[in-house]
Amino acid sequence: MKVSEAVATRRSVRAFLDRPVPADILREVLSAAARAPSGGNLQPWRIYALAGEPLAELKAAVKRRLREKPTPPKAEYPIYPSPLGEPYRTQRYAIGEAMYALLGIPRDNKLARLQWIQNNFDFFGAPVGLLCYVDRQMGIPQWSDLGMYLQTVMLLLREHGLDSCAQESWSIYHDTVREVLAPPERWTLFCGMAIGYADHAVPLDRLQTERMPLAEFATLRGC
Repeated sequence: MKVSEAVATRRSVRAFLDRPVPADILREVLSAAARAPSGGNLQPWRIYALAGEPLAELKAAVKRRLREKPTPPKAEYPIYPSPLGEPYRTQRYAIGEAMYALLGIPRDNKLARLQWIQNNFDFFGAPVGLLCYVDRQMGIPQWSDLGMYLQTVMLLLREHGLDSCAQESWSIYHDTVREVLAPPERWTLFCGMAIGYADHAVPLDRLQTERMPLAEFATLRGC
């Protein structure tokens, strides 16, 4: 697969087949992705990849948390600015409405929408769940390195016919994840990622996000 094909076919998949991800492929991808750009070669990412019983343990712990104490702890970082201005608010709203339309959940059915959101904490049924941490002493430049590493992971997964969904939602219950994974105290949970083979029989698989045309976000001078 060409890089351009991997970029074009990478999507946030929210329905996965019950098909294991070969461990050798996962190790190869996570290792090769470390060639992603990293300022000062700090390589600030720390990765936990879970499958089988370890994955089931984490999902069970978060499900208990949602059932017994759904109020999340203080956030370690804001996922979105507050308030979220335009055009970003409209773009976020549009993708949400498109997703719920495919799911057949109307706007006024808030309970059903809440229940669907909780699927995030099942990794949407993916056989592998990845958690990405960063050292608390790191700043904005190093957080951008996380994005480049994770994007490289997702493109390499496509090369192997795998799909993924990056999930900042996992950072909401960072305390419960910490209880299970026991990372060093100085590490902050940035996001999770669902990894597996897409279930194309699910209607949600048809969700396609729009991207702005080049003229709306780029200024080209002398080129």
